[in-house]
Parts: sequence; C-alpha cells; structure tokens
Amino acid sequence: MKRTKSKSVIRRNQTLLSQIKEIKLDHPLWGYRRIWSYLKYRQGITVNRKRVYRLMKEQNLIVTPQSRLKARRGPMRPKPHAEHPNHFWGIDMTKIKIGPWGWLYLTIVLDWYTKEIVGHSLSLQSKTDDWLDALSMAVNNRFPLGIRNSMKEQLFLISDNGCQPTSQRFMMNCSILRIKQIFTTWSNPKGNSDTERVMRTIKEGIVWCYDWESPFEFEVALGKWIHDYNEDFPHQSLHNLTPRQCYEQYQPQIKEPVLT
Repeated sequence: MKRTKSKSVIRRNQTLLSQIKEIKLDHPLWGYRRIWSYLKYRQGITVNRKRVYRLMKEQNLIVTPQSRLKARRGPMRPKPHAEHPNHFWGIDMTKIKIGPWGWLYLTIVLDWYTKEIVGHSLSLQSKTDDWLDALSMAVNNRFPLGIRNSMKEQLFLISDNGCQPTSQRFMMNCSILRIKQIFTTWSNPKGNSDTERVMRTIKEGIVWCYDWESPFEFEVALGKWIHDYNEDFPHQSLHNLTPRQCYEQYQPQIKEPVLT
C-alpha cells in the first residue's frame, strides 16, 4: 500500500520537477544521471539521484535505451589511456545535413584526459586544410606560448586512416609540431572511441533536436554549444567536473615553462 505524500513533499517535488523540465528543454536526450549531476554540481541543488529518477519516470522523461541498435563487439585490443592533459588527443570528422544547403563537415580535436573539445572546424568540404584548421585551433588554445616551449612530454594524436590525416601535408605539420600520430586499425573500433562518442553527443545536443536551415545560424549555435560543453557540462568519468574544471584542477601540478 502506497503512503500518501504530504503537501510539503508535493510542493518540493513540483519545484524540482520544474527545474528538471527546464533542463530537458535544452537537453532533451540527457538521461537522469546527467540531469542529477547538473542539478547537484552545476546548480548547487542538493538532491538524491533516485529522487530525480523517480520524478522523471513518473513524467515519462526517462530516455529509453535502444538496445536493438547496440553493436555486438567481440574481443578487442585495449585503447590508449590518457594519464594527463595533452597526452592523447583524438581528431575525427562527421557530416551534418543543413536543410537545402546540403552537407557540412565538422572536424573536432578532443583531449582524451579532460574530454574538452580543444579545436574544431566547420566547412562545406572536408580537406586537409580543414583538419589542419581544427588542429591549429587546438594547439593555439592549449599552447599559447608556443608548443615547443610548453610541451615537455610527448603529445599523441589519434585518428583513422582517412586521406586527410594521412596526407603528406598533415603529417608534415604534425612532425613540425612534434606531435606523434597514431592511426587506428580497421579491426579495432575502440581505437578512436572517445572522439567518436563526443561526435554522438554533439549530434544529440544540437543536430538531431533542431531543423537547421542556415549554415551560418548553425555555426553560431555550434560555437555556443561547444563553449557550454567545455565550461558547463559535468562528466561522470571526471567525477562530475566539467572538462574545463578538470583541466584547471590539473594546472597547479604543471610547472610553468622557463623561456631561455
């Protein structure tokens, strides 16, 4: 037999539910775990995760898992594990359909340790220059004093075997920057999985939820979304820190380079 809820509990639930619905309006594909994490660690609301789950389930706000779409995986080789910021970066490209304009090509560079999108490029084509633009943004964001003066340990860049990252010009630029490239193999889908998972997050957060008609409007919205992702989205794998918080917490452990 269910116990009748008191009026004070009903009022508190209504207040919390309105806050949950407000977050769901901006992030309709967020699950209850991320909703709870955002409420607690970004908005400072002390709430139990089970309570968030219960309220979302009562209002049919739970994201239904698509188990039939889950890929079947056999034994695979382990992927690289980043031990600090600027240890492993991943770079990848995805296509985005924009109404009558056709396809746009988004290239991102992801820091595997902090989960921060450190560089990106959006273009009507996917050429070596576009991949280099994303890489240049990442290098300038992370190494404003110059990569040679700032980087003490080896930086690895993980990508697939596409024509852009394997082009002579791209590989030459990586060599000049002292970035060592790692290429995934065809039989190892986990090779660049961290970067590909963020691509899915981008599509869930800003692509699939809206009908974009203008590439210029989308470009502005994408820049804001990436900023919010880096600065305001908590990650369970980062102990509910945002990517930027994770990077800033690590910074005191890094000594400033001495310029000679």
